[in-house]
Amino acid sequence: MFDALLWYDWLVLVLYVLFLSFILLYSLSQFHLLVSYWRKSPKAQAIWVGKLPRVTVQLPVYNERYVIDRLIDSVMALDYPKELLEVQILDDSDDKTSELAGLSAQRWIEKGFDVVYLKRPQRSGFKAGALAYGLEKVKGDFIAIFDADFIPDPDFLKSVIPHFSNSKVALVQTRWGHLNRNHSLLSEMQAFGLDAHFTIEQVGRSEFHSFINFNGTAGVWRKEAIIDSGGWSSDTLTEDLDLSYRAQMKDWDFVYLEDVVSPAELPITMNALKTQQFRWTKGAAECAVKNLGKVWRSDHLSLQTKIHGHFHLLNSSIFIHVLVVALLSVPFLFVRSKLEGNVLVDGFGLIFSLSILILSVFYYTSYRSVNQSFDLFQFIKRFMIFLLMSMGMSLHNSIAVLEGYFGVKSPFVRTPKFNLQSDKKAWRANVYVRNTSIMLMVVESAFSFLFAIAILIGVYLKDYALIPFHLLLSVGFGLVVFYSAKHTVE
Repeated sequence: MFDALLWYDWLVLVLYVLFLSFILLYSLSQFHLLVSYWRKSPKAQAIWVGKLPRVTVQLPVYNERYVIDRLIDSVMALDYPKELLEVQILDDSDDKTSELAGLSAQRWIEKGFDVVYLKRPQRSGFKAGALAYGLEKVKGDFIAIFDADFIPDPDFLKSVIPHFSNSKVALVQTRWGHLNRNHSLLSEMQAFGLDAHFTIEQVGRSEFHSFINFNGTAGVWRKEAIIDSGGWSSDTLTEDLDLSYRAQMKDWDFVYLEDVVSPAELPITMNALKTQQFRWTKGAAECAVKNLGKVWRSDHLSLQTKIHGHFHLLNSSIFIHVLVVALLSVPFLFVRSKLEGNVLVDGFGLIFSLSILILSVFYYTSYRSVNQSFDLFQFIKRFMIFLLMSMGMSLHNSIAVLEGYFGVKSPFVRTPKFNLQSDKKAWRANVYVRNTSIMLMVVESAFSFLFAIAILIGVYLKDYALIPFHLLLSVGFGLVVFYSAKHTVE
């Protein structure tokens, strides 16, 4: 039966199976994290004996006029001895933010707080450069870092610092909460995805002492560990992930606290989300190029740790695999028509189905963990929307990943913050709003149309196996285009 295939049919078939297999392997690695999460052991209560240490809180900001006061005021409300707390405002702004930050700093200085306002002569190295600049001047032995969209709880430091009683601990990371989870369908989808990372993934990796990552904010570093690991580096867009791997490769321990929640604001426009996703996915790819070989060459890491580090560093490449499988699925319809009745070919669809099943259990567990009042219908709704949006973002994120792999450099572009609670249209007045690429929207629209056509082809060929997949892709790309257009400022 395979004799009917021509060379390009074989090419489609082989590539389709290879990329589909990676998706399955990725899903299996996520399932292993899930099993580790199910088996998690209760954390012993950490106690700091003696006088509390001096702590520096670093606030790297760049053009954050809408949230800068909120950020500084929340940090100054931390329940920690005033004489042991230093706050560094690392201001790289070139707009009104600088004036607001300076005034806020002066107000708290007059109240007797140790607030240091630092402005570099040149914004080199972006966020990593700002953190490195501040590191040279910190007074504390421990450094808490908060991005501008965070509002730490007053007991944050008292919950975190005791875990440093173990001298091998380099970092304590806390879970992100979501201030505007219910702002819109878009924010609900983001919260749904992030919750899975901050429950299953971080806890799972922590349980078997695999690589976990500092999430760039809402965590506390031991100053000594940063220096020992080579300091902040700006050669990737995700300086947090890069330093995390370098520190753990030097045998420093990380602690993740699932029960300590640090509230933050989610992007509320598609274009803000795309900005954030581009930086995260491209930065992860850059970190993979930089660190993956070192992981596999390490003599002291277990095979299990290396495998999970492999998939952790390559997790952004899942978008490339999804996109390639999606595009190949159209000519694959014609290959299937030549192999009608072949059990092996029909079984390929089971690979994708199994991957989706694993991921559904993965996200189901996360949703149940985070939401006290569980609603099965709400879970199914959010899971389906998450799948749709993930598939719809595959082109945008694949471009970012490929740029990361091939060394295409781009600046660190901040995610616009809005500080909106209820007014769902007020974002239009935000001076930081960026419109998405028109060309990208055109291509995404074309993809939505392509997969709609693929559905019709499936009906014509009386091959209905791929119709659900093509429906998800068509609607997913359409949804991304819809939100991109909706959130475009005229």
